[in-house]
Amino acid sequence: MAEETSTKKGKNEKKAPEKEMSFWEHLEELRWHVVRSLAAILILAIVAFLNRHLIFDTIILAPKDSGFITNRVLCKLAEILSLKGLCIDNLSLNIINIKMSGQFLVHMYVSIVAGIIVAFPYIIYEVWRFISPALYEKERKHTTGAVAVCSLLFILGVLFAYFLIVPLTINFLGTYQVSDFVANQVALSSYIGTVVSVTLGVGIVFELPILVYFLTRVGILTPEFLRKNRKYMIVVLLIISAIITPPDVFSQILVVIPLMILYEISISISKRVQKRREIRMAG
Repeated sequence: MAEETSTKKGKNEKKAPEKEMSFWEHLEELRWHVVRSLAAILILAIVAFLNRHLIFDTIILAPKDSGFITNRVLCKLAEILSLKGLCIDNLSLNIINIKMSGQFLVHMYVSIVAGIIVAFPYIIYEVWRFISPALYEKERKHTTGAVAVCSLLFILGVLFAYFLIVPLTINFLGTYQVSDFVANQVALSSYIGTVVSVTLGVGIVFELPILVYFLTRVGILTPEFLRKNRKYMIVVLLIISAIITPPDVFSQILVVIPLMILYEISISISKRVQKRREIRMAG
């Protein structure tokens, strides 16, 4: 009987570590996870640097052209709905470089950002490898898909921003004029900064369900709190969307809509995590 009780207890507890690691050993372990993540970013950044025509001509600079897929789809919708203002077919954005080392520095910067974006799933995997030994066996099973979900949400956010928010942002800011006597000549660094900030910003904000998951696990958030403060959260999400998008109300609304959907999904996730937490504490 004692053996059965011991066996059941062992199933619910985490596996005892072979050796208790000291603070410095944990620090050393963390250092190697960081080193591997940086190495992945560096390798992918070098690959991006060597493929500048693909990175710049095909990806970064593509949204400014009328032939970009989003702009063509919007023109098609404008034709169907009889809304001329929706079509982006006369976008002529003149991008210039005003510094001697400007193009080289931008090339380096974009390559590093590309390395971070492509290496993001691996970075999350390294983070997971660092924290997983501290989890219970059951917790490890439940959070095995966290790396995939976290990566998927980030990629969805980046794609959503690149194919929808970025073209609208470029069209709004690139064609906005206070007077017909003032022509727009956009600096390369300004254009790249806008594209990168919007893309990365939306990608990171799309991690909201993951953040809610972990905050609920440690008892900081509850589904009741999220439901009760839904109206305040709408204001917070509007502020966030205003920060990561240009001063264009339409773009802000486009960002807020998926964020509100993710918030509702986060409430459901929080509810499930709260139930599991209560069962674990009761047991």
